[in-house]
Amino acid sequence: MLIPAPVLSLIIGMVLVLSGLWIGQNVNLLPVDASSNAPVYDELFKVLFSIGAILFLGIVGLLVFSLVRFRRRPGELGDGIALEGNLPLEIVWTAIPAIVVLFVGIYSYDIYERMGGMVPLNDHAVHAMQHEAHGGEGGAAMAAMAGGGIESDERIWGGITPASADALTVDVTAMQFAFIFRYPDSEIISGELHVPAGRPVALRMKANDVIHAFWVPQFRLKQDVIPGQPTLLSFTPTRPGSYPIICAELCGPYHGGMRTTVVVEEPENFQAWVSKNSPNPPPAPVTPVVAAAAAISPLQS
Repeated sequence: MLIPAPVLSLIIGMVLVLSGLWIGQNVNLLPVDASSNAPVYDELFKVLFSIGAILFLGIVGLLVFSLVRFRRRPGELGDGIALEGNLPLEIVWTAIPAIVVLFVGIYSYDIYERMGGMVPLNDHAVHAMQHEAHGGEGGAAMAAMAGGGIESDERIWGGITPASADALTVDVTAMQFAFIFRYPDSEIISGELHVPAGRPVALRMKANDVIHAFWVPQFRLKQDVIPGQPTLLSFTPTRPGSYPIICAELCGPYHGGMRTTVVVEEPENFQAWVSKNSPNPPPAPVTPVVAAAAAISPLQS
């Protein structure tokens, strides 16, 4: 008994959808996730990968079926049957892609908004960055603007939510062909980015010459750094380890060698690194015994 064409099409469609969903959820092509925002991006990737798997299986399956079913058989010398004017089929193959594209657009916008892409960049951190980018001029005016919530005319690039007040601030300078990292609190200048796991990090980036791009695949972060345009990018590393930082924007003949490393460390290891490399190490903690000795010394003298 032959299965009616609509029922057969429905069954094939269900098999394709289930197969694509299984592939999207179980085949992992991404590197390890090492930041708090990585799982959010991975959700979108799984959806796109599932849709791509459904389309791939459907198109390849239809091509293979057509090659076998409608192949030229021995003795056939004429052209195939000309088929045209199937309005329901044209509606289906127009409506389905339109719905898929609309869904992907709305879902992508939701991910972008959840990551802070729609947050107004007129907070205190951004205005402080503008102040430093202008060499410290107009500090009082900038502070008043930030405190009063008045937006500046200057645009700050970087679509990630500004980090919290306890964030580790790092100044990043991109140049041909290296990234330089400066820690304002400890005055450390390094060719590697060291950050503590579990603590928000705010990168204040600038480019000295041409357009560069700061890309860490394990963080799911990629941000262009444009000359003359201050750029603010924040993230929270979650997995200790060493991960590559790659310039993903063609910036000159040695662009391929513009690489460095971000080292995510446990908080105590990060503090040890800061103490070891800081030109102005913090004073040693005052213990009760030292404090008592300091109090007795003047009396003895």
